[in-house]
Amino acid sequence: MIRRQILTGVKRINLIAYYTMSSPCAKKECVLIGTHDGTFHCDEVLACWMLKQLPKYKNAEILRTRDNAKLSQCDVVVDVGAVYDPEKFRFDHHQRTFHGTMKTLGNMKWNTKLSSAGLVYLHFGRDVISELIGLPANDEAVSRLYDKVYEKFIEEVDAVDNGIDQYDGEPRYQVTTMLCGRVGGLNPAWNEKNPDPAAGFKKAMEMCGLEFLDRIKYYKDSWLPARILVEEAVTERYDTDSSGEIIVFKHSGCPWKEHLFDIEEDIQLEPTIKFVLYQDQSQNWRVQCVPKRLGSFENRVSLCSEWWGLRDETLSSTSEIPGGIFVHANGFIGGNKTFEGALSMAQKTLGINRAREA
Repeated sequence: MIRRQILTGVKRINLIAYYTMSSPCAKKECVLIGTHDGTFHCDEVLACWMLKQLPKYKNAEILRTRDNAKLSQCDVVVDVGAVYDPEKFRFDHHQRTFHGTMKTLGNMKWNTKLSSAGLVYLHFGRDVISELIGLPANDEAVSRLYDKVYEKFIEEVDAVDNGIDQYDGEPRYQVTTMLCGRVGGLNPAWNEKNPDPAAGFKKAMEMCGLEFLDRIKYYKDSWLPARILVEEAVTERYDTDSSGEIIVFKHSGCPWKEHLFDIEEDIQLEPTIKFVLYQDQSQNWRVQCVPKRLGSFENRVSLCSEWWGLRDETLSSTSEIPGGIFVHANGFIGGNKTFEGALSMAQKTLGINRAREA
């Protein structure tokens, strides 16, 4: 379980201090990040930004060229050079022999071919997140954020850059930003009289950086605390009901569905959770059904069909549970004036469901 110590606020990053160039430093004392010139894409822009969050590359200059002699002088090269060799800090993915994914290279679940952004994230992502939130790279919170940022942010960049269709029946990856298209739009127009690709690249880095920081802030300050609350509710499920199929959230408004499915999968929970209880803004209690899968409108167990669409005294009389407020016409959620009433609605539904299955 993730420890409770979560820092507030993301470290402020100077997004303006970038410098792009077309020739190496006059003195090699400076640190160089190499990438290709010409049209820029989201993957190498984001890769460069991530590298510049690390102390080693914070003040690095960016050399945009395809000249191998100049690239050989760079401390790290991304998206050009036809070499993937992390020991030599070469991170290209264009060569025919490269098929690396987070699964094959990092022993993780994602099987999308990596772009230069994914390669840099694979090798440096934990250190980048560590720098941004001020926790050690091996902290469990960093590990949780690392996985979630790849799934909800980096994988989209990898897939789009490698020309992978999102759908073939079930979606292969999630699109949450459309960042690749926005970065592409910052390239000079084909008929621009005085193009300034360096300025566009700098602007693209700033945009990618702000997007990355927004994601880290959300996942650290909102998503991760919600995960802790869901973990606590699952751990205490038998204190709520002997079935272990009902959980209670101590805070209203907690986003729980994604976390619950992840936790159930992580610990191979059996039996699975069927109902969640929480207070609404009026301090009444809600009982909500858990869907069969994330995004589905079909429930593992729906509230008793005899209650669907009923309200107030009619609901209380029919259910024989005092304090009834409503049950939705589709049976996925209901309300009661008390915790005991909401719990009874879930318990009675489970009992009726078991009797029908027997």
